[in-house]
Amino acid sequence: MNVSPARRTELLAAGAATVTVVLWASAFVSIRSAGEEYSPGALALGRLLVGALVLGVICLVRREGVPPRAAWPGIAISGLLWFGFYSVVLNWGEQQVDAGTAALVVNIGPILIALLGARLLGDPMPPRLLAGMAVSFAGAVTVGLSMSGGGGSSVLGVVLCLLAAVGYAGGVVAQKPALGQASPLQVTTFGCLVGAVVCLPFSGQLVDDVADASLSATLNLVYLGVFSLALAFTTWAYALARTTASRMGATTYAVPALVVLMSWLALGEVPGLLTLAGGALCLAGVAVSRSRTRAARVVAVAPQPEQTRESA
Repeated sequence: MNVSPARRTELLAAGAATVTVVLWASAFVSIRSAGEEYSPGALALGRLLVGALVLGVICLVRREGVPPRAAWPGIAISGLLWFGFYSVVLNWGEQQVDAGTAALVVNIGPILIALLGARLLGDPMPPRLLAGMAVSFAGAVTVGLSMSGGGGSSVLGVVLCLLAAVGYAGGVVAQKPALGQASPLQVTTFGCLVGAVVCLPFSGQLVDDVADASLSATLNLVYLGVFSLALAFTTWAYALARTTASRMGATTYAVPALVVLMSWLALGEVPGLLTLAGGALCLAGVAVSRSRTRAARVVAVAPQPEQTRESA
């Protein structure tokens, strides 16, 4: 079966986004586990150093080189907000609330991404995307209500996760223009390096925590650096370069539902009925936001001959 270049690109981007979603979901569980023995800043720095090492080796093998000057503003901002600030406050937040709740609260980020993307990047806001995001946001609110009786520490955790969502959204919107100037691997690698530099004040804590931590906790840290950072952020950047920030943000609404399931299986954190309902709403919202009308499919298929000539 012949697949048009446009359709092939769409499928590859969807596959990359799926890899990202699964690995990011597992990251919430690993952070929750490693956070019992690593402080938030030390865990963030350790993860970033491991990720930077892996990405740096790949860049050298592929001879990617340094990104062009035009890409650096986006790389620097995303490195500061997403790789650095987001990592620290999320790690701290997950010491206050369970992994599923953290994922659901952080995933108000796609709402912020859509608003910032429309304002700063000119991203379109089709009705189905808006409807899907509304449904998924209702899921996040549902989980917030399920935590309303959790006490002061839970409130602190939710606030920290909200701050993480702001850093995540700002980082994604800053990263999108950079991907027009540099490769996904370059943007991810140097964003990770910027984040690591930002987190260097936690070096002393990292040294102390590594000395005292169990092998299991340290392996979780390594996993976070290799898979949920080096691999997942690269597949994210690949997909983001081929679609809008708003649509990619909506895709990550699948993360909370997967985190609830993974934390249930791996950590024994049994979700309540409201949490499960919120996860179901998040998945339903992703399905709506990623769907297209019949007319949209016709428009997407019709220009194939012209697209083929252009790609040739």
